[in-house]
Amino acid sequence: MLEENVPEVTAAEIARLAGVGRAAVSNWRRRHPGFPKPVGGTETSPSFALPEVEAWLRAQGKLAEVPLRERVWQQVTAHPGGAVAALVEAGAALLVVRDRPARWLELAALPDDRLAERLPAVRDEALTARLGAGHPVTVRPAAGAVTLLRAVAELAAGLGARQAFEFLLGRHLEANPRQYTLTPEGCADLMAGLAGPGVRTALDPACGTGSPLRALAGATVLHAQDASPELAALAALRLALHGSAQVRAAAADSLRADAFPDAAVDAVLCHPPFNERNWGHEELAYDPRWEYGFPARTESELAWIQHALARLREGGTAVLLMPPAAAARRSGRRIRADLLRRGALRAVVSLPAGAAPPYGIPLQLWVLRKPAPGAAVPAGLLLLDTAGLDPDGPAQARAPWPDVRDAVLAAWTAYDRTGATPETPGVSRVVPVIELLDDDVDLTPARHLPPPAAGGGLAELAAVRDRLDATLARAARLTPPPATPAGTGPAPAQPAAASPSQTTVGELARAGALLLRAGTGTGTDGLPVLTEYDVYAGTAPSGTAATPGPDTAETLLAEPGDVVVPVVGALSAARVVTEDPASGAGAVIGRNLQLLRPDPAALDPWFLAGFLRGTANTRRASSHASTATRLDVRRLQLPRLPPAEQRRYGARFRALAEFEDALRLAGRLGEQLVQGLYDGLSDGSVTPQ
Repeated sequence: MLEENVPEVTAAEIARLAGVGRAAVSNWRRRHPGFPKPVGGTETSPSFALPEVEAWLRAQGKLAEVPLRERVWQQVTAHPGGAVAALVEAGAALLVVRDRPARWLELAALPDDRLAERLPAVRDEALTARLGAGHPVTVRPAAGAVTLLRAVAELAAGLGARQAFEFLLGRHLEANPRQYTLTPEGCADLMAGLAGPGVRTALDPACGTGSPLRALAGATVLHAQDASPELAALAALRLALHGSAQVRAAAADSLRADAFPDAAVDAVLCHPPFNERNWGHEELAYDPRWEYGFPARTESELAWIQHALARLREGGTAVLLMPPAAAARRSGRRIRADLLRRGALRAVVSLPAGAAPPYGIPLQLWVLRKPAPGAAVPAGLLLLDTAGLDPDGPAQARAPWPDVRDAVLAAWTAYDRTGATPETPGVSRVVPVIELLDDDVDLTPARHLPPPAAGGGLAELAAVRDRLDATLARAARLTPPPATPAGTGPAPAQPAAASPSQTTVGELARAGALLLRAGTGTGTDGLPVLTEYDVYAGTAPSGTAATPGPDTAETLLAEPGDVVVPVVGALSAARVVTEDPASGAGAVIGRNLQLLRPDPAALDPWFLAGFLRGTANTRRASSHASTATRLDVRRLQLPRLPPAEQRRYGARFRALAEFEDALRLAGRLGEQLVQGLYDGLSDGSVTPQ
């Protein structure tokens, strides 16, 4: 009989443990009568007991040992109180491991019952020392807790306490993307950069999981508050494990029940909830925080702005992530006008679409400073629009954070020091406050910036036209000859006519003819990342490497001769990596990509990539979730052909790829030329003659 609280795993998690696709797990269930029976879940998404799955995989030779991090994660998901309760319990124990290592070693040497008896006092002492009295971390012991805590401590011994908690929290957030509104790491880093150096005390009144405060370096006291008790507890533990700062966290609505009414901090960083109608408009009408005007019911964001200003010391800086409507709604124009007149609002920065959720709109960063009595009021407002830094990016692609950060901080630093910054058409300008104080007080950057020169200027338009002419001529030379029916002509018969036997990528991988690896997008700073968008669009690597986590054993770099295939999306695509860095050579393989590294003696890479792109082939190997199509690369088929025949096909596939690249480049150049001429004719820099 199965004991209680045994960790359970889904088919997707079994696939992760064994390093295979989910389709393989479905095949095992059908073909092997001894495969473990479901113990939970639903008929369409069953779950299985982890010990039984582990034993079966090991008996089949498909698993040497379940990695420790996976074992710990499964214990977290099997916690009787839920994953969040397990994370809080684990985080509190990790704080003991980190801050009181000698005490933890003494406790760990005890039997389980003695450990369970003595740990709470040591844990409460560590929590109070770092989080203060009245902290929001409440640990509710559950059955099997000691087993989880010992496993978490073992994980920390290899990774470090901070990294262990980040791994477990990251897996939870990844598994529940719709439950949380996250602040991306790049956005949090930019917010911390705008707050400036020398920040010793800081506040986030809507802290979520604590990302903005976590990005601050050198702070000694961090105040965090969130209306969700779960998030307040997780943020408190995350911040305490991240550094040495004292953390003061509270679980309450900051607008209705401010936990830090007497705070006067150096910086406020906040990603507040957007478009809230029930933010306290009725009961807070006479609140002293509304120094710049009482916000309308529809202006919850301007209530958060004034709350942030009220908690700053004089001269302190607040950086808030805002929806673009907050800069233009008529209901907020009086408050915006007063923020400008009194010098509280210093900059509005439009971010590229996709920078942070909701991904479909270009969010803004508002930078504010609490005016000091008698201080001079700035004559102008810094407006920046960074959308042009990623003109070709898809709406939900990761924003180009290094470029955005460099451009924004360069302009902000110059403005903050001198009150001015060089004007860049279409990107940045210091706008006199008097120009903004009209009937609308619209602070949307794009509406006040000088337009960029048409197509970059007449000289660039001419250069684009010359490149387009050359590219069209090259495409004409590369146009494929008329197709020859299979089985005709002097060439050997085509596969369709000869009907050679077929093999699959999975079979080739098992035979050692190729290496199959999944991309993670993680690597050291400075390495470019080849993304699935790059492969689909035929562009150079455009991503930025994320910091390696505990679940990524090594950085996966593309080498010449590799074949890279996107596994998400309905289109068929495959790229052969050449010596050219623009093809991805030396780049990190991003998430949602599979890397196939063929043995040159057995497989020609162009032959492999060409057959993988076949439409019928892709359809056979695709599965459909509710919102996406996913490709099981192991099921893709190709014919068994001798090396000489592979090279003949490979040469033809390579010529097709070169023709496709020329057409793509011609399309991009044509669009650039057409838009440049539209802009030039409309702004008068180009005449109609």
